[in-house]
Amino acid sequence: MTGLLRFDDVSVTYRTGEGDVPAVRRVDLAVDRGEIVGLAGESGCGKSTLAGTVLRLQPANATVTGRVLFEGNDVRTMRWGDLRALRWAGASIVFQGALHSLNPVQRVGEQIAEPIRLHHPDLAEATVRTRVGALLEQVGLPAARARAYPHQLSGGQRQRVMIAMALACDPRLVVADEPTTALDVMVQAQVLGVLAGLVSERGLGMLLISHDLSVLADLCDRIVVMYGGRVIEQGPAKHVFADPLHPYSAALSASFPRVGDPAARFAPSGLRGDPPDPADLPPGCAFAPRCPRAVDACTAAVPELRTFPGEREAACIRVGEP
Repeated sequence: MTGLLRFDDVSVTYRTGEGDVPAVRRVDLAVDRGEIVGLAGESGCGKSTLAGTVLRLQPANATVTGRVLFEGNDVRTMRWGDLRALRWAGASIVFQGALHSLNPVQRVGEQIAEPIRLHHPDLAEATVRTRVGALLEQVGLPAARARAYPHQLSGGQRQRVMIAMALACDPRLVVADEPTTALDVMVQAQVLGVLAGLVSERGLGMLLISHDLSVLADLCDRIVVMYGGRVIEQGPAKHVFADPLHPYSAALSASFPRVGDPAARFAPSGLRGDPPDPADLPPGCAFAPRCPRAVDACTAAVPELRTFPGEREAACIRVGEP
């Protein structure tokens, strides 16, 4: 089955003055229509770099290997005309930090209308304006806000504008890169509710990127956890959050306190050390220097993903031990 989006052995390496830096290493991942797949991990693990390959948004010093298949077509080898048609109309992206992504001197309605005009040049201007108003209402904003400038909107409203822009040309896939960054808990819940409703109503696929495993557990069908540029665990969202297999996933899950759990309140969990430098990964398992369960064998070789019951995978040699 072709599916909507598939990463097939994808790696991304950046060329720098100090040598090559591998940011993403041999990732396999799939997203189907009507499905929300969460991509979790700390800053620098390769989440956003991987997401950028969907629309070929890498800088000139990046080299991508493997296959990034959108509806069976490899984005890496697409001609420019086909890639231009894919962007916005086939797949779109909600960038993190709406204030930095929106043009500060242009009304938000004009920014939402731009991809519509590019992909549908024959549409009458009145039809475009009506479409912009409908998109704003779909994400919970009045159509009149189309005349506002970005600085006149709250953080949550700007993020909704970004979502409306991503939906402007009816894409089949939306990549949401940290869409709730810097939003308070109430606004965060509203924005996530909008995203979930759109997937349900439109049947589109979504790749949702976040460092917050609890957010992904509530919204996603599956969660994929990355560390050091690799996928180290994936499976059904509720299981990965509540019963993680990999020690790193367990640390991510434990870092968010549970309401009503005194142990989490009075003895919050943390993870010692810092994420590894992609240019200088430790031998064997990249997580071993920070892992509370590490043994000498963990540094001997890079662990491969192994399959476990319940449609789960984990890259840890100690999974399954008593």
